[in-house]
Amino acid sequence: MKNKILTTSLMTVCALASTSAFSEEINLDPIVVGADFRDQNLSQVAGSVSIISEKDIYDKAAQSFVEIIAEEPNVNFSSGASKAKYIQIRGIGERSQFVTPINPSVGIMVDGIDFSQNTLGITMFDLKQIEVLRGPQGTTFGANGMAGVINVESNDPTNDANGHVEATVGNYNTKAVGIALNAPIVEDKLLARFSLYKNTSDGYMTNSYLGRDDTNNIDELTAKAKFKWFVSDNHTIDLTLMHVDVDNGYDAWTLDNTRDSHADQPGKDTQKTDAFALKSTYQVNEKMHLLSSLSYSKSDLEYSYDEDWSYDGEFDPAWSYSSFDQYLRDRKQLDIDVRMVSDEAGRIFNGSTDWTMGVYYKDYSEEMTRNYTYLYGIPFISNYDTKNTALYGQIDTHFTDKLTIVAGLRVEKWESEYSDSESVNIDTDETLSGGKLGLKYQAEPDMLYYVTLSKGYKPGGVNPDYRLGANAKQYETETLWNLDAGLNSSHFNNKVKSRLNLFYGKRKDQQVKSSVVQKRTDGSVEFIDYLANAAEGTYYGLESQIDYFPMDGLHLFTSLGLLKAKFDEYNDPNPTAVDVTGRAPANSPEYQYNVGFDYMFLEAWTFKANVEGKGSYYFSNRHNEKSDPYALLNSSIEYTTGSFTASLWGRNITDKDYYVRGFGSFGNNPAKFYETELYTQLGTPRTFGLTLAYDF
Repeated sequence: MKNKILTTSLMTVCALASTSAFSEEINLDPIVVGADFRDQNLSQVAGSVSIISEKDIYDKAAQSFVEIIAEEPNVNFSSGASKAKYIQIRGIGERSQFVTPINPSVGIMVDGIDFSQNTLGITMFDLKQIEVLRGPQGTTFGANGMAGVINVESNDPTNDANGHVEATVGNYNTKAVGIALNAPIVEDKLLARFSLYKNTSDGYMTNSYLGRDDTNNIDELTAKAKFKWFVSDNHTIDLTLMHVDVDNGYDAWTLDNTRDSHADQPGKDTQKTDAFALKSTYQVNEKMHLLSSLSYSKSDLEYSYDEDWSYDGEFDPAWSYSSFDQYLRDRKQLDIDVRMVSDEAGRIFNGSTDWTMGVYYKDYSEEMTRNYTYLYGIPFISNYDTKNTALYGQIDTHFTDKLTIVAGLRVEKWESEYSDSESVNIDTDETLSGGKLGLKYQAEPDMLYYVTLSKGYKPGGVNPDYRLGANAKQYETETLWNLDAGLNSSHFNNKVKSRLNLFYGKRKDQQVKSSVVQKRTDGSVEFIDYLANAAEGTYYGLESQIDYFPMDGLHLFTSLGLLKAKFDEYNDPNPTAVDVTGRAPANSPEYQYNVGFDYMFLEAWTFKANVEGKGSYYFSNRHNEKSDPYALLNSSIEYTTGSFTASLWGRNITDKDYYVRGFGSFGNNPAKFYETELYTQLGTPRTFGLTLAYDF
């Protein structure tokens, strides 16, 4: 039945996408994608790409970054924290982090600064757009981009002196205020933009033992400054400075799967980041320009929680335990990227071929301290350092005005060093490679066909837990071969715009997150977390996005993601692990959709509504517990007059219960003698509020 649904959906979307054009008149595509070697209009991008525009971001001001991203086809998330901060694309990506250092599967860039491991610090104020690129980005991003890349761009400074201020109030004591100022310092020479955003909420949990409703609170501050210096007619320098301070509580789990906690030691989920990015664009001559970028970030993070989810004395001391687990991380990262990019006059091979060549260097370090009260021992300390050096290049050969072949290659030297207080020392040194080979055919001005074969990779790593056997201490590099074929088109005088992408992927030495549940002497259990290599895995499916403008003021939209993923072979170094051969990896729902409309009426009013949903998926590769499928209804009504905007919004209007993390085959309740059961973290309940904004 599921295969029939997949086949029928494929046929339906293909039929919609291949409808013959009604008119030859084509409007220019205003959306520009910047997460590649050359800026391109969205309709010309050969790949599965979604764009979340500035107006869509504003309409979702009360949502977190990860929740907004997860509305896009085949993008999912998991929480297990104060709010969701782990992203999966096509079922590939991390779901949590404890002792084991991880290398990201999904690359996340914010104004040229790598936030792949610091997602908690991304806020939604003063953004221009978010680009979601699905599939391996091996040439452009290397080791961080095996599943895909998310590129976040804030508004750039301009010559106009202006500003924007907005304020939000909502239920759960939600309050937010932001201000952005565009302030040219020297006209046409030195431009600047400054933004400040503060967002707080009590969160969606109560703690009846402590008599508080803010133990899972949100408290985030983001300050940003962007400068653009026109050094000369052929040289521009951009500087971004960023400060992020997130001080969230973490108290999200209960023994009865409700939002009423009994924890006597609520945890924290915090991040403090200071970062900068420096970019130089130099026009060497009419044939080529040189792009040089340097970024640096320093982040201090705390992730801590009450492991027993109860208070001292709630249960019989003979059966209960008390434990608090704290992870402190200090991360530093330096990135240097220098590339030469040809211009039209610099094309080679008789003027047919654009080219790019570059070098890249990354130095990343993470120092982790774990304070675990159950063991009453000295802190566990580890150090993980990686260094990447890469050479890359790409050529785009235009055989005709309509036919272009794209070939890219990246070769990366990966070195890592790991050491910890348990005397574990493991170093790795390997050479990795990725790239793509693609064909684009512009059949008509409004119709682009493409097919792309790409290779991505994710370096191996270390499982430091001393209780693991020698054969489980390390896991190997994973490689992914991916085939995309798609069609970008517009129809009926540009009233219908569609993007359709079909994909197939083969994963070798697939990295799989799992764990062992070990019983303690008091009857309670603990997790031993690790990563292992499944032999092979495959996936296939589609991503479709259609926009329809049937009349002035009315916009209908739909997006659909279908995914069929499975472990072809599964090997686990733990002999008691569940054999999941033939099963879908965790966090791989078979379908996701987002359907809605926005309608402008009476010139100043806009009504918006959408339904987003996804199918069931496994919470973990360790057990068979699954989430339930769900659909969420969101809506807003907006009034605009001159420079003033007021928006009344509601999310999850029907107050649907759904789950963003789950633990199964696990017992934590002394009253049930640690009986094995499912524990879940509930997603965002019904929220509503009012946002006021003024441009000046």
